[in-house]
Amino acid sequence: MQIRIDAVDLPGRTRPAPDGGNATSYDNIHVAVQRRGRPGELLEPQPGDAESATWTLECTAVVSADGVDIAGPYVQDRLGRRFVFLSWGTVDGAGVFTMFRRAKLMLDEVPAEVLEAAARDGLLVGRLGLTDESGGPLCARVVPPRIRWTAEEARRG
Repeated sequence: MQIRIDAVDLPGRTRPAPDGGNATSYDNIHVAVQRRGRPGELLEPQPGDAESATWTLECTAVVSADGVDIAGPYVQDRLGRRFVFLSWGTVDGAGVFTMFRRAKLMLDEVPAEVLEAAARDGLLVGRLGLTDESGGPLCARVVPPRIRWTAEEARRG
């Protein structure tokens, strides 16, 4: 199975730092999917001013009487709750990404019928905007209706 994240409405490449932050502003902002257990390993960083961003994650889905269990290199698992981290950071002149915020796309909030269909058809798609109410990068727990989950047939070959 695959998980595809389709994001729009990115907040831009520059943002004032929140009060109390060490920086006066965040410059050259990017967003990427964080690998489980390796916070420095990021999948396809996208600039914060991109028109849209898409990530496709390979994973496994095991269907049981208890539901669908998803696992994979980019699927986080804290206390039995599965999610995908979108990490926000700045990229310096040497290309070094320094994280300052994360969003948790909560997989345990995907409707059961959607998750079952995705396990059967091969693709779970999450669509969301990445700008929060104050115009900054979306962070914290992301659940419906902020993200819309659908199942689609995976393209083969």
